Parts: sequence; structure tokens; C-alpha cells
Amino acid sequence: MTISLKAEARDGLTKAEVKFLRREGKIPAVVYGKKVGSTSLLIDQKDLNQLLRSNRHAIVELDVPGSGTQPVMLSDVQRDKVTRELLHVDFHQINMDEPVRATVPLEFVGEAAGVKEGGMLQTILHELEVRCLPRDLPATLQIDVSELQLGESFLVSSIQLPAGLELKAEPDQPVVTVLAPQKAGTDEEIVDKESAGEPVAGAPTEADKVGETV
Repeated sequence: MTISLKAEARDGLTKAEVKFLRREGKIPAVVYGKKVGSTSLLIDQKDLNQLLRSNRHAIVELDVPGSGTQPVMLSDVQRDKVTRELLHVDFHQINMDEPVRATVPLEFVGEAAGVKEGGMLQTILHELEVRCLPRDLPATLQIDVSELQLGESFLVSSIQLPAGLELKAEPDQPVVTVLAPQKAGTDEEIVDKESAGEPVAGAPTEADKVGETV
């Protein structure tokens, strides 16, 4: 997946000017790479938000002033700790003919058989690091959980990988699991215990009944 972004030059601006431009919807950015060196930029906030919502790990065709369009990837995002507003982003230039390491979100499809029996699906990993050529980088890795039974886990080794993709994770690492439902005593069990004179957890004692109104 490739997304296009247009950048503006940011050379020679003071901190006050950058702060003003940020309020106007222009986010400071830097791109690093062999062809671009270290170049300070401004990028439209709406375009950045769209990138972050769709796929922050996508290949970006960034139009860099003075260097033309360069393939880059987002490497860092800084936000305000309180408001969570965008403050600054970093990009690194990539070579489309050289493998890259990137993080790919996991997409879970289907309803686990164990969930239909009352179990609960617990997601352990939400994304995985991969290594591949930029053109082979998928938007997501799809995992079908429909065959998972109660107590079973889906492991990294079970993921069906597209051609050219290498996972940077331990094969026996669980990705998602189906937890068995918690057993609770039924009403019939409580009645049986009470009739036999056995204490029942949660049932009122004689001391608890003192002061009750009828």
C-alpha cells in the first residue's frame, strides 16, 4: 500500500513561527536518508491524520522540496501528552530494492468455535514485525480464528505468509487464545448444599439474618 504526501520546506523558521504554523494545521517533520540527508519539512495535518488512520506503516511517496518524490516510511510520531495532538513526525527514506523491517497490524476474522461454546477470545499480539521488500509489505496479516477450540491458541508458526515475507518473531509465540469459561455453581447445586446443611459461598448466614425484616 502506497500513500502520497506533499511536504513544504521548513528551513530558517523560529520556534514561535513553527508553533504558529502548527496551530494553522502544518505539522513539523524531518526526513532522513542518503539522498535527502536530514531535511526539515512541514506537512498538512489532515494528510498526516489520514495516513495514521489508514496505515501508519505504509510506504509513503513523499514529495520533498529540492529532492523530488522519495519513498519513505514513518519512523516516529510525537504527540502532546495531554491533548494527544500531533507535534512532530519523522520519516526515513528507503530503497525499494532493499528489504525493510516494518510492523504490520494483525486482522482477526471468523468466530472461534470455542467462543460459540461460551469461551472468550483473548488477543495477545496486535501486530508483528516483518522483513521484506517494500513492494511486498502488506497492509495487514489476516488470521482466521474460526477453528480455535476452548483452551487452544493460534501460534505465530500457523500464520499463512505472503511470498517474500519473513516474520521476526518466535514461531511458538501465541497470537490469540480461547479462554475456557469460568465455572460457577448452579442454583440446583446451591439448593442441594443447603438441604444437606453444607455452607454455601455467598449464602446468608444466621448472623447475617439477624435484624432482617419480614
